Amino acid sequence: MRILVAEDEPVVANLIKKTLEEEQYEVTLAPDGQTAWDYLSRFLYDAVVLDIMLPVVNGLEICRRCRKEGNQVPILLLTALGTTDNIVVGLDSGADDYLTKPFKVAELLARLRSLLRRKQAAHQPHEVSRKNVLTLADLVMDLDEKQVVRNGSKVDLTVTEFRLLEYLLRNSRRVLSRMDILENVWGYDFNMNTKVVDVYINYLRKKLDNDAHAKLIHTVTGMGYVLKE
Repeated sequence: MRILVAEDEPVVANLIKKTLEEEQYEVTLAPDGQTAWDYLSRFLYDAVVLDIMLPVVNGLEICRRCRKEGNQVPILLLTALGTTDNIVVGLDSGADDYLTKPFKVAELLARLRSLLRRKQAAHQPHEVSRKNVLTLADLVMDLDEKQVVRNGSKVDLTVTEFRLLEYLLRNSRRVLSRMDILENVWGYDFNMNTKVVDVYINYLRKKLDNDAHAKLIHTVTGMGYVLKE
């Protein structure tokens, strides 16, 4: 598999390259954002490891450009900024996962494997189109068309919001803890800040429930969230 690593610190870049090559990945290094964007515009990659604080063009802008152009390559962001707000900004820009520096090599590999598994699962052929529609009350999610409709009106969701709603719908009427959601939507197998879940639940509520006569997303105090009529 081909991995693009965009990192301007030579020591970190070479460490990642050596580690990935030992795992039989084919690695391309980009020392700045413009070089990374040039590579992404010309070649196909299975995943991107992307530092946020890159020279010329920063990592967040590269994420936005990729998603705007329809490039859904899995992106793992690297940064020294690990607050909840920074994580949310990174994910909203189109990244699939987020790893703060300094990081352990084993964690980098685990997160990358998780992203690649998710990508492979998304491209598995579906048996019957009907199975790819999830519903609850007047909420309809079409997994093939990547569309969500509530009460006949289309709801525009980001990639992360779509994944979160899909998980809630697949587990409707079941109370899900923040850690359950974090591990299954973001693929985190590590001790991450669960406030990210609260932020994205609020995003979904504003888009799904604010103008609706009946709320679907409910908070279960001390336990988590549940999607139900």
